Amino acid sequence: MVTALSLAATSLVNAPTAATRYTAEIRRTEYGIPHVTARDHGGLGFGYGYAFAQDNLCVLASWVITLRGERSRTFGPEERSDDAVRPVDNLTSDVYYRSVAASGVIRRVLAQPPPLGPSAELRELVAGYVAGYNRYLEETGVANLPDPACRGRSWVGPITADDIWANLLDLNRMAGSSPLKEAIAGGEEPEKNEAPEKTGPPEKTGPPEKTGEEAAAPAPGSNGWALGRRATRSGHGMLLADPHFPWTGIRRFYQVQLTIPGVLDVSGGSLYGTPVVQIGHNARVAWTHTVSHAQRYTLYRLRLAGDGAHLVDGRAEPIGRQVVEVPLQDGTVARRTLYTSRYGPVLAAGRGDGYAYALADVNAANLRSADEWLAMGKARDVAGLRAAQDAHQGMAFVYTLATDVSGSATFADASAVPHVTDAQAGRCAVPSPDPSLEAYVLDGSTSACLWGRDRDAVVPGIFGPAAQPRLTRADYVANSNNSPWMTNPAAPLTSYAKVWGSSRTDVEPRPRVGLDMIARRLSGADGLGAPGFTLETLQATAQGKRNLTFEMMRADVAAVCRAHPSATASDGRRVDLREACRTLAAWDGRATLDGAGAILWREFYTGLERPHKPGEPFQQWWKVPFDPEHPLTTPRGLKRDDPYVLRSLADVVQRFASDAIPLALTPGQAQRYASVAIPGCTEAEGCFDRIRSRGRLGADGRYPDVDTGSSFMMAVELTPSGPRTRTILTYSLSANASSPHHADQTALFSRGQWVTERFTEAEIRADPRLRVTTVRG
Repeated sequence: MVTALSLAATSLVNAPTAATRYTAEIRRTEYGIPHVTARDHGGLGFGYGYAFAQDNLCVLASWVITLRGERSRTFGPEERSDDAVRPVDNLTSDVYYRSVAASGVIRRVLAQPPPLGPSAELRELVAGYVAGYNRYLEETGVANLPDPACRGRSWVGPITADDIWANLLDLNRMAGSSPLKEAIAGGEEPEKNEAPEKTGPPEKTGPPEKTGEEAAAPAPGSNGWALGRRATRSGHGMLLADPHFPWTGIRRFYQVQLTIPGVLDVSGGSLYGTPVVQIGHNARVAWTHTVSHAQRYTLYRLRLAGDGAHLVDGRAEPIGRQVVEVPLQDGTVARRTLYTSRYGPVLAAGRGDGYAYALADVNAANLRSADEWLAMGKARDVAGLRAAQDAHQGMAFVYTLATDVSGSATFADASAVPHVTDAQAGRCAVPSPDPSLEAYVLDGSTSACLWGRDRDAVVPGIFGPAAQPRLTRADYVANSNNSPWMTNPAAPLTSYAKVWGSSRTDVEPRPRVGLDMIARRLSGADGLGAPGFTLETLQATAQGKRNLTFEMMRADVAAVCRAHPSATASDGRRVDLREACRTLAAWDGRATLDGAGAILWREFYTGLERPHKPGEPFQQWWKVPFDPEHPLTTPRGLKRDDPYVLRSLADVVQRFASDAIPLALTPGQAQRYASVAIPGCTEAEGCFDRIRSRGRLGADGRYPDVDTGSSFMMAVELTPSGPRTRTILTYSLSANASSPHHADQTALFSRGQWVTERFTEAEIRADPRLRVTTVRG
């Protein structure tokens, strides 16, 4: 039952019936942003699930098919999955997700008491969310859904709580098992309509090949700043959240405020299909996350013993066997046999010479994160937020940066990390099956190489809070996916195990430009007025569109241009560089919509990072190499007379000319999302508010649509009288192309504008566009 009220309406909401379990009020303000209020967690989930379904039902409906392993039957086994981070073919996806479901891991976790299993409040929230989604679907009908992407489709139907738990588990596995589906499920031709006969892991060699789009799949990143009282002009805490998550699919953020009077009042970004706010604030605390450098899994090399076994401490231990059946469109069934060990799944890749490899994922059974976010939303200060994290230890792959009204700023890698000390890593290390793999490979033939235990850890095998890299300051903490050591250059963090990430290594351009932006604002050297952050200067700083690599090389490029008005391209032709040099000289180094020269620079600079010919080695073109004693100013400069540098510039100028692309091509001309011009530049260039497209610049002077980058941006100042907040959801609230909220905030983002958040009752009620709906079920 739904009753919509205008501000002038005087009619009463229909009274609940005896069967009514859930009641919630959904108030929508500018840009369709929902503010959901209920008297309990079940009602809150119901209202949220209903509101989300109104905007994005098709995305979740498709993802549920993925989580159930039904894509091959629904869309065909060879089509690509809807995983926005690392898509695979539907058959591989189905084998993986059916194996997860058949393992019973969710059932086992749900049977445990908190904090290992979900709290009663979270269970109610999930149940309500499912009921709200299903109520909207029932009332609207599949044939009448507003989104043509799934309107009338036979695969759209009700969801279950198991679907939401599966989504939460998969989110937590996003830096571990989930992106390794091919290695786990195998890429060989499956057996059809007959039971497999093999009794042990088949012999295979080498990891699966990755090519093209798959190899370049965008990984989530982020920027986060927590500013303390010494960094802000008001003396209160301020926070910048700038997560760089996909712009399509289930890993998009949905903006929402969730309120249970006297219990919870939190606003921010919530990932699709989850009933909690992941990045946000309440009246007194604000927090954000960036993707951590810590390892999320290790591989264990198994010494095979024949007869489907492997050796541990000299004794044969059986290798488990799981037959996975996947229904296909033609009515047949594809079968694959997967194998398991005490460590986790035995990979289909890398087998041979008497060895196999098992994947030990620290988040294989982690559903704790949702309760942790729920508890963080109820915290009243930084100490309370950290206590919530210590109690649950469920953050799967992110750092946490937070601040409060008092101006205390804190950073922690409070995530789940395999308990592998440096000494154990050295003692247990064995050769990797894949040289590119950035994870420890340990000897699985001895129990001495099992993950260790900490007394303060809620589950065995992870480091407890006492071992986590942490820093609390009165000025600031910052992270842009760099390792913890440069969280604040005045207090480098170095005393943590290498499994958390490296220290005294290249900070990389994006973190460097972020730290420089903070330093210039604190000194007042950025042209934005007196030193110290205000909400307005925080917004301006965050969207400055600086390109650090160009700033560092501008003088050297000018020198190259003076000395070499022409150069030889890779094909041996002589290329006139003068117009390109004039274009770069006139560019201000910012990737604004009208930044003439920004795309030319990108193509030149990123070309430096790619070999010009097959088999050509990577070139060292920095003039000054990295120096750990000067991490914020090195590497720098360009080797002015290096033939490789000249050839790179000649190649890009030649390509622009052959495709009739103007050298002054701007981001506004080259970058789009939903037909909206998008400013910004890329990670490699050292751009803070970065974007990325999956593909190269086309002959038409356009990149493929932006699919990753700044997503839910939030700048908040916490004051004793309440939070002052500005937000922008870069791809807007709804994935439905026919919705008025499909690209309305995208247009604001294009122009560098923000939305003034409405958080308090007075602010919400003051919106002249306010729409109020009461939902019951």
